Amino acid sequence: MYAAFALLLVFLIPELLVKLHASDRIFDTAEDVPKNRVCLLLGTSKSSSLGPNPYFHNRIDATANLYKAGKVERILVTGDNGTKRYNEPTDMRDALIKKGVPKDDIVLDFAGFRTLDSVVRSKEVFGQDRITIVSQRFHNERALYIAKWKGIDAVAYNAADVTSKRAWKVLLRERFARVKMFIDLIIGTEPKFLGKKEPI
Repeated sequence: MYAAFALLLVFLIPELLVKLHASDRIFDTAEDVPKNRVCLLLGTSKSSSLGPNPYFHNRIDATANLYKAGKVERILVTGDNGTKRYNEPTDMRDALIKKGVPKDDIVLDFAGFRTLDSVVRSKEVFGQDRITIVSQRFHNERALYIAKWKGIDAVAYNAADVTSKRAWKVLLRERFARVKMFIDLIIGTEPKFLGKKEPI
């Protein structure tokens, strides 16, 4: 019984803390988002074995909407580029350009292998201590907490959620990701790569 209660707390505490911090920093409409110079677009794959990835396309729509609303000036696109055939940042940049975002206002981060890496690198490599994060709500909540821990003044704009059959698996995985996030923050896990500074 005690073990079950302890396990419940392991999942419940991160959930509550993450949601509490995000409550007044997360927005569903572009008009309500405070202006920041740089937007951090969190990466995901363009497609999967099930076909086009709706998480990808919804994030692109949200980011283009935010840019066109004048809420951000530059977009830092971060994601996994672990192999020559898999390149999230380039795919997202190309999709943003098709939505009318000028190429010169897009900066690519090819070492955003995890959310923690992406958020930390936005400050340590790209020199940003104020950012607007774009992803789905569940992802934004976790990214906002990482930003808080790392001394970054961040808000977030929610891309549309996904309601297909794949959504429940993503949301279940997020519960474990929040626990792992707290472990990483407590033990001081660093991004896989930092490298030279490239201020935006």
